[in-house]
Amino acid sequence: MTTASDHYDRLLAEHYTWMLGGDIAALASEQARSLGGWGVRPGPAGTLAVDLGCGPGPQSLALAELGFSPVLAVDANRALLDELAHHARDAVRPLHADIRGVLPEHTHPGSLGAVVCMGDTLTHLPRAQDVTELIADAAVALAEGGRLVLAHRDLTAPLTGDARFLPVRATRDRIMTCFLEYGDETVTVHDLIHTRTGDTWRLRTGSYPKLRLGSAWVAAQCRAAGLRVTHDAPGPRGLHVISAVKDTGTDARQRRTGP
Repeated sequence: MTTASDHYDRLLAEHYTWMLGGDIAALASEQARSLGGWGVRPGPAGTLAVDLGCGPGPQSLALAELGFSPVLAVDANRALLDELAHHARDAVRPLHADIRGVLPEHTHPGSLGAVVCMGDTLTHLPRAQDVTELIADAAVALAEGGRLVLAHRDLTAPLTGDARFLPVRATRDRIMTCFLEYGDETVTVHDLIHTRTGDTWRLRTGSYPKLRLGSAWVAAQCRAAGLRVTHDAPGPRGLHVISAVKDTGTDARQRRTGP
């Protein structure tokens, strides 16, 4: 089976902004309001922020709108980063990289005011251990008072029958549907995208695995890393949102050496 990164390279990246509704600026403003409501704002923790799995940049632009600068926008897909570059403000710095290990490589311990990893990016990681390590890295990189915000789709309760077919979006010349197949630790996501040119429809398909991450388990990883969870609830677009803060005097559980 292809990896999530390969699936985005081959199929999904060119349709991703359309999937989100097509208006990155509007999405960024919406995200800025949401992030502010979850306690993400510049302050004593500083203005340096990192967006892990930034895609075309709605979260990165939202962080810049809130006043963070610089914002390191990290993604493994070059096409999405190129798209972000068209929208990026001076505060946003795109970085083509795997989100695993990027924090200890590109930031200093205790230097970040905010880390966000949204849009279901967590479930794209190969192993649950990668999620644990990413959260531990964030805890080390955050300054006291800094915030970590995670959004993921909780796929632990399997859908059955026709409920496994999920309409994503449909417009005059493009239709996207997903189909889910559940395994023990992952869900195989089958994407079906119809596009029309004139009177001719073309179907392209692809599949990739997503981790089945329970929201309670993700929150527990934050606490184990020494963070205090302040928000843990369903959020927009069917995603579960967890916000956690690094309190004054908190020792991150897994210290790592910065650059």
